[in-house]
Amino acid sequence: MTVKSDEIGHLNEMLLKMASLVETAIKNSVKSLVDRDSDLALQVIEKDKEINTYDVKIDEECIRLLALKQPMGKDLRFITTAMKITTDMERIADNAVNIAERSVELNREPILKPYIDIPRMSRIAQGMVIDAINAFVNGNTTLAKDVIMRDDQVDDLNSAVCEELMEMMIRDPSTITRVVKVTYVSKYLERLADHATNIAEDVIYMVEGKIIRHMEPGKL
Repeated sequence: MTVKSDEIGHLNEMLLKMASLVETAIKNSVKSLVDRDSDLALQVIEKDKEINTYDVKIDEECIRLLALKQPMGKDLRFITTAMKITTDMERIADNAVNIAERSVELNREPILKPYIDIPRMSRIAQGMVIDAINAFVNGNTTLAKDVIMRDDQVDDLNSAVCEELMEMMIRDPSTITRVVKVTYVSKYLERLADHATNIAEDVIYMVEGKIIRHMEPGKL
């Protein structure tokens, strides 16, 4: 029994809705920190329930299609990849929630310094998530490979942020608590980009049947 195009379309639609919510969660979690807007941070935390609901619904639909339609070839790779991608998207959303929670805490204290690299990391990571999902929906491995290449930018910014914060903490030990929390935010963004990279790698497997995990980016 073959999978109908409208069933694939419905799965795509749910994935895109979940991805849109995840993208907004990333953007608003960092905005809540930069703008010191704890109400916005709380909205991110509350909205995570809806993302978790999509995670469950998509998994259930994938399992239903696998059980009832026993898909082969392209359809099988699409459905199994969709299940893996939703797991990464749910974890991306969890990292956005973690950022929002640190934002609420940091907003109660004096700001350490203007946030410059954190928003920059957020924009890159957010773009990676959007492009990774678009690559999945359109089977675009060129875009997926571009996402993977961008991960180094986030890693470099994370290293720069952590180094700067460490120096600040050494100069003024009274900042230690705040420094640790901002360091967490930077690390959450770095992990978030890693999950976007996972999605891109899964897209390449889905389209080309090639496992590229642990390969050097230049050899993709």
